[in-house]
Amino acid sequence: DFVATLAHLGAVVLLFTIGLEFTIRDIAKLRYFVIALFGVIVPALGGFFLAGMFDFDFKASVFVGTALTATSIAITANVLREMGKLQTEAAKAIIGAAVIDDILALLALSVSEGLVSGELSIISLLLTAAKAIGFVVIGVTVGKLVLAPLMVRLDGTKLAGKYPESVFIFSIMCAFFYALAAELVGLSAIVGSFLAGASLAGLRLRCGAICKEGAEHLQIIFAAIFFVSLGVIMDLHYITPALLWFVLALSVVAFLTKLIGCGIPALIQRMGFKDSIIIGIGMVPRGEVAMIVALIGLSQNLINQSTYSALILMSLLTTIIPPLILRNWLFKR
Repeated sequence: DFVATLAHLGAVVLLFTIGLEFTIRDIAKLRYFVIALFGVIVPALGGFFLAGMFDFDFKASVFVGTALTATSIAITANVLREMGKLQTEAAKAIIGAAVIDDILALLALSVSEGLVSGELSIISLLLTAAKAIGFVVIGVTVGKLVLAPLMVRLDGTKLAGKYPESVFIFSIMCAFFYALAAELVGLSAIVGSFLAGASLAGLRLRCGAICKEGAEHLQIIFAAIFFVSLGVIMDLHYITPALLWFVLALSVVAFLTKLIGCGIPALIQRMGFKDSIIIGIGMVPRGEVAMIVALIGLSQNLINQSTYSALILMSLLTTIIPPLILRNWLFKR
């Protein structure tokens, strides 16, 4: 639990530092929504039908499909950042689509819970969508009209002149406040911290360098723990030879459905063949988002411990492989 808590902090700080390099205008585009939409529908169907082929019941199949809808931007964003590729068109598409994907995955989870309980209603679905979209709109508005001017004013005070780290502390306060608000409406905390960073991006501050360096130092410490935590929660004792075939098939389907579901819409929208491949592979990592969905399924007795372990291992494999491909082939130095 201690490692998981520190890892959560790492993901929040990581996405905040990524957000500082983007503006809202960079990621709020219709074509990114199209990529995210098909990047949810295709994996959900692929996971559902694959689970059915392995004799899973309806409820378990629904949750397997839902786990495949997720995208964790923490992993891909960190790779792109380390390679200095965050400002490429493909990177902007990945970040924009992944933020939208998180909202769509939340809706998919609501639909799944309604389907398996038999209590699916349009009203609850619309309420979930309204909360998620409302958070993004209000968060961006408050960030641009309230927090950004406050930060500029703080930067010009005598306090900031004597203690420049106070500006950095204020920015981290904003990141965790947004992360908290995102969790309260059901979104991932990392989406909230990313929006906080994007809301404060582009500000010209006297202490701007200290602010950015401070966030990067925190990110170096906590992000490492985040990646360690992905392995800590995996229990290999539940992986039997029979289940291993399902894990391999699930990982292949998870990889291909995101590659096809996100890559083809990007290609149709004339984003270039190589960029479309990069976008498709960049959206593959499931990371902690799929793990949360799997944990919900386990806690509600919709999947058993072995299926949960299979989803965790799939999430781990789809988290490890894409960065290797991006580093060694698609962004080869």
